[in-house]
Order: sequence, then structure tokens, then C-alpha cells
Amino acid sequence: MNQTSWQKVKGKLRKIATTSKYLFPLSPDLPLPSGVNEKQLFDFLQSVRVADAPPQEMINYCTHDFRRFVYTYGLTQSLTGKCLELGANPYFTTFLLREFTQLDLTLANYFGANFDSTVVQKVNYQDFTSHQAKTIELKSSHFNIESEDFPFPDHQFDVVLFCEIIEHLLMDPVTVLKQIKRTLKPQGSLILTTPNVSRLENVVRMITGENIYDPYSGYGPYGRHNREYNKHELYLLLTHLGFEVQTMFTADVHPNHPSTYASGFKLKPFLNHRKEDLGQYIFLRATNTKPAKEKKPAFLYRSYPADELE
Repeated sequence: MNQTSWQKVKGKLRKIATTSKYLFPLSPDLPLPSGVNEKQLFDFLQSVRVADAPPQEMINYCTHDFRRFVYTYGLTQSLTGKCLELGANPYFTTFLLREFTQLDLTLANYFGANFDSTVVQKVNYQDFTSHQAKTIELKSSHFNIESEDFPFPDHQFDVVLFCEIIEHLLMDPVTVLKQIKRTLKPQGSLILTTPNVSRLENVVRMITGENIYDPYSGYGPYGRHNREYNKHELYLLLTHLGFEVQTMFTADVHPNHPSTYASGFKLKPFLNHRKEDLGQYIFLRATNTKPAKEKKPAFLYRSYPADELE
């Protein structure tokens, strides 16, 4: 990508730096790999192409979510060992982990019922060091995390990435997280990212009478956000399941335009007490420290027998 093109993209990405950024801390610095600048990282990820995916769709996705991939990578910077990445496709985070960490990756995906238990996808990319075009075949385990046991032994992984998935679950996030916990070693790390239901845009929309819920999707029930979370809920949920939250923050990833609905200056007195909670996405790392509680947390479930909730 030439310098002029990069400046256009950079300008678009930095629309995040609207008035709201100066009122609230919505855009932490990106945790770039040592010796790598933002343009180099962006160009590297823009080169990633799943062979059977529409190229423009890949470009748009990378541009739109570039900051999210980098914040996610930042949570893994000090980690080593065996790592399970759930929902790895379209592999932008995967390539950051392959290139800039020492993690030994196992990938998992779910594309629908009519697939084998192992899926192989060809991915084209540009080598970060040589800039030569390359192709790799990425193999992933294929299973539905809500209806199938994970096909891995107990305590196999040092790290599990569970990114942009929990908001899509239809039935029972506790069961899914217990499967993650089963495959994670004691003291292993869970990396979880998800949209923040309490983001500034949603707060402003609610105040002005706009709806915050996700539209129905042409990709079916898993194509929409079925239940979003805030920081407090994730803390309660993970603590209930025996995880100790080590770090958690919110950050904007996409352009943020709450002033379309209401002035940030007018809202600041009402929101300043939770200024750390207003970013578009939640990023957290937690450690598997204790046994999970047997029952489901009552704040997240209803219409279950009373003896199944606490």
C-alpha cells in the first residue's frame, strides 16, 4: 500500500478520535509488536485472504476491525504454550499470533452442519519479513460449541481465545465456558473479547429513544448478536466459573458518532463516573484459578428450576 492510500485509511480509522474521545478514554494506545509500526501491521493483515472468500469482503473486514485484532493480540503478548483459538476464521488474529507470539496454535471453527470434523482452508498472505506472497493451508477442528463437547482432552491448553463469540450464543454460555475451562490448564489464560452493551453509542441511543438491539440476519440466528454483555456482568460470570480476571478494559474499534444523537458535553456529568466502561468492545484476560460453581448464575438465567440457580 502506498503512503497516500495509507493516509486515507489512517484518516478513516482515526475518525474514532471524535469529540467523545476527549471527553472519555475510548481509544487506548495500540499494543504494537516491538519494532513494528501501525502501517506495517495494517499492511500485513490486509494481505491475508481466505482463498474462497470474496476479496473485498476480507479487505473491508480487516479495515473495519483492525484495532480489535491488535488489542486482542496485546492480551497475549506475554503468554506461551499451547493455544486454542475458537472461531479463528477469517484468521486475522491467527496471523498476528503466528507472527508475533510463541504460542503453539490449535484452531477451531463452525460453519454449519454439513462439514467434516476437520476443515482445511487455503489462506494467501504476504510474508511479514520478506514481503513475498505465500499460501498456507490452515487446519481447524470443526464443531458447534453450544451442542457438542470440545474434541480435546482435559487441561490441554495454556491459553484459549474466545473472541467475538459469546454474544452470538443462543442457549447456555455457562456450559460453553465450562468446556473451555475443562480444556484449559490450571492457571491457564482465557482471552475473551465481545461488544460492550454499555458502550457510549448505546447509552446515547437509549437516552434519545433509539433501539440498541441487533437486526435479524440473513446468516441465520448465529449471524446476529443474541446477548451482549457489560464489564460487570463478565466479571460476575467469570468469577462464578472460577476465573480470576487479570485485566479488563473497553476500547473503541470503529468510528464513534454518538454526537449524531446527543452532545457528549451535555452527557459528561452523568457518565463521568463510568468513563472507563464506555468503549465499543470489552477486552479481558482471566486466569483459571478455582473450580467452577455447579449452578448457573441467577443474574443471567431465568425460567430454570430454583435449585439450578444461585
